[in-house]
Amino acid sequence: MVTGLPGDDSDHMREPSEVRAHVARSLHGGAEAIVTDAVALYPFAGLETVGVDDRAPLAGRALQLIIAAVRDGALEASEVRVSELAARAEQKKIGVRPLFTVVHLVERAALDALALDDSFGVSSAPWPALAQTIRGASFDLCAALAEHLSGTVDAGIIDTLTTLYTKAVFLAALDKEIQRAERLGEPFALMVIDVDRLTDINTRYGYGAGDRVLERVGIVVRNYFRDTDWVARLGADVFAVLLPAIHGRDAQRLAERMRVTVQERLQVHDHRSDQQFPVTISVGVFAGESIERTVKAEQLVEAAQRVIVRAKQAGGNRVERATLTP
Repeated sequence: MVTGLPGDDSDHMREPSEVRAHVARSLHGGAEAIVTDAVALYPFAGLETVGVDDRAPLAGRALQLIIAAVRDGALEASEVRVSELAARAEQKKIGVRPLFTVVHLVERAALDALALDDSFGVSSAPWPALAQTIRGASFDLCAALAEHLSGTVDAGIIDTLTTLYTKAVFLAALDKEIQRAERLGEPFALMVIDVDRLTDINTRYGYGAGDRVLERVGIVVRNYFRDTDWVARLGADVFAVLLPAIHGRDAQRLAERMRVTVQERLQVHDHRSDQQFPVTISVGVFAGESIERTVKAEQLVEAAQRVIVRAKQAGGNRVERATLTP
């Protein structure tokens, strides 16, 4: 059984780098079986359109990058193999959502392989931390791929105005998080953020003022959350944040603090009248404490947007909790 992970009571603790190296070696040794298991899941994950000859190479490249992220504790977008995987996916016209799904299936197969390894104890205290290590490596890979793709001709990755991820990337990440939450029982939260009265701002000050508001809201939201959170622009005046590994009550508090931060920091200045026009947001929060695999990313976004309508009807500048039931 591996030692040295959080929660392990062993008197002979391993250094984190040694633990990561041990996990990486185990994954490398079982690579063939992991790839085979991941590819076997393709038809059940909506990846039937991925060519038969491309399935194993995609999974194999993804696994090697996950192993590298586990071993090194991080994965940079500048890693040559990241660009090679992104380039292969682009060449084969495999979109960001299918590509993220491939990464998720490899992550799933890797965890299954580790669970069968006698040197790891799936029922032991260290197992949740070990699973989190694999999960983090998978997350790093998706983020690195998205960052790399943003520099290619695929303009659907990064929103040009706010430099945040686009809806396509966000939904891919959210789908992946739903699958992980159902499988591992880990919580997550989704926030959908709507800028209040943007139409009034555009009418009163012009569309240039509205664009500046969106840019600044995007900056505030991006800087407010962790590097491991996904922040995107979903539409004209709508942003979204995916927060892995967070409980609903904590997400609710974060949303409320973010609402106050925007209210306190952002305003439009009318130079003609020297008046200030406040900028506020309405936020819908969905807490994924337990969720079924059949739920789709679009359903969660729609649920959050429904409660934003309620928030705006109450005057805006509010945070509302969303559920899947209308």
